[in-house]
Amino acid sequence: MGYEKDYRSADVNSVEQVTLTKVYGWMTLALAVSAIAALYTAQTPQLAQLLFGSRLSLLVGFGIEIGLVIYLSARIMQMSFMTAATCFGLYSVVNGMFLSSIFFLYDPKVITLAFGTTAATFGVMSLVGATTKKDLSSIGSYLMMGLVGVIIASVVNWFLKSPALYYVITYVGLFIFVGLTAYDTQKIKAMLHYGSMSGLDTRNIGIIGALNLYLDFVNIFLYLLRIFGNSRD
Repeated sequence: MGYEKDYRSADVNSVEQVTLTKVYGWMTLALAVSAIAALYTAQTPQLAQLLFGSRLSLLVGFGIEIGLVIYLSARIMQMSFMTAATCFGLYSVVNGMFLSSIFFLYDPKVITLAFGTTAATFGVMSLVGATTKKDLSSIGSYLMMGLVGVIIASVVNWFLKSPALYYVITYVGLFIFVGLTAYDTQKIKAMLHYGSMSGLDTRNIGIIGALNLYLDFVNIFLYLLRIFGNSRD
């Protein structure tokens, strides 16, 4: 019986490691898809005009993105893997199209610097989340509350247009998503362990995990763009 437990534990750990590796692969693929969609949109004036020509189009696009994230998060375990992957891919395309605005707002050198800094920061914090023995759940709860505050403040500042509040939101938002990278990494490992032990489809858990990490990466990138871009004005 002891040997069977050891083999079972080894099998679970093997599945977790393989799926965790795939999570980062799916996240990287989604980032590549977003980058291609952003470049294509930036180089297609008619498409860029359609997306950014009015507030209505921006609100529709934002609604589609939020809808896909909510749908994936709520229905992930009831979906087939292909449906989950397709939804994630569609979100990556739509988000990439709207991210094309960075090519109109920032110098290519600033974009490159922000991306490199994001990759390094994300890698370090993800490693921390994957290796630390400390339970980050309580920290994650505070970070999520902070994120709600940042969202509310961002909506308010959309009307106020306060430069001071803009800077506060930027630095607080950056801090939150840097922390969430470690928290989400640890949470994904725990979810994969539970899924493996429970016989669930860990591929679907991996997709939602990849989406969370994708969002962390993109938000760190956008906040760093604000900081680097403004520092060079």
